[in-house]
Amino acid sequence: MLDIAEELRAWYAAQREFALATVVSVTGSAPRGPGASLAVDDRGTALGSLSGGCVESAVHELCLDAIASGEGGLHRFGYSDDDAFAVGLTCGGVLDVLITPVRGADPVRPVIHRVLDATAGGARAALARVVSGPPQQLGRALAVHADGSYEGGLGAGPALDLAAALRVRGLLAAGHTGTAELGTAGGLCGEPLTLLVESAAEPPRLLVYGAIDFAAALARIGAFLGHRVTVCDARPVFAARFPDADEVVVDWPHRHLAAEWDAGRLDPRTAVCVLTHDAKFDVPLLELALRLPLSYVGALGSRRTHIERARRLREEGVPDSALARLRSPIGLDLGGATPEETALAIAAELTAVRHGGSVRPLARRTGPVHRRTKVP
Repeated sequence: MLDIAEELRAWYAAQREFALATVVSVTGSAPRGPGASLAVDDRGTALGSLSGGCVESAVHELCLDAIASGEGGLHRFGYSDDDAFAVGLTCGGVLDVLITPVRGADPVRPVIHRVLDATAGGARAALARVVSGPPQQLGRALAVHADGSYEGGLGAGPALDLAAALRVRGLLAAGHTGTAELGTAGGLCGEPLTLLVESAAEPPRLLVYGAIDFAAALARIGAFLGHRVTVCDARPVFAARFPDADEVVVDWPHRHLAAEWDAGRLDPRTAVCVLTHDAKFDVPLLELALRLPLSYVGALGSRRTHIERARRLREEGVPDSALARLRSPIGLDLGGATPEETALAIAAELTAVRHGGSVRPLARRTGPVHRRTKVP
């Protein structure tokens, strides 16, 4: 839903009634993941996309039916020999899609509106909807905010709402969209219940230390991939040529990283790329970075540089278990050497780490093309 948030807010402002179709889960190969949405209003106007065209026509009709009847539900679309070119995914995937009517008197309407308004103002919020469980609870929704407050209800009393809000808040903190399991009595007690959680969180951070030409290229590709990019260097003369970075900071790298962590501006999605290959900057920075729960820590330099850097880090008390997290020399072996090619190699490795990619050519790998990161 959050991929069409701005358009949905306009529909709310115009008091239009609609139905919302959202991808809950993906099996096999499919072009879009959980959270992708298609909205259809009572005039038949459509916003968004679920599968790049494979199932949109069928879902459009289901949305119109939901607006007329007030009843939604979970629907499965997938490939078979009989329906490959009818209602299905010719790429071989299976989509589970939740249809939710959002009419004037539907209890879910103000809950969705609350999430849309919160995220439009830059706040972190998540929408949780029941996708499986007792029939009377299907489609019920909860809006959860970063401070743990919430609105709406899942239809089984305050104990479930509180337990769900705590679970959803954890997923929101990590920026995850996907399903979560709990019980109707709260926790894991009661009848099983599955929630679709859509998290609106600020972009993941990419911290680039070392204001060199490689950093300019990495800032450019990092921004292209949706990161909030910070370039930091202790030398003012180098820190003024990064138009693609969201911010450029003049400070000692380890001091900057410590301040960002202490201020709560980093999370487990944060990536740190150390491009200075200068021991007086690298060692104190990596000593700290390798102790923090960050998604990626990489350092530029030759193998000889890495060996010397690792020796210095061990002398500073960094254990081998932490050193094993260090991606050095940084990036995948793509064979390039220019700043742009190096930035591409770093971005490729960062992406593979984030999504659990095998880094093997797709032509030489079996199984689905599209991988989905599991929600913890």
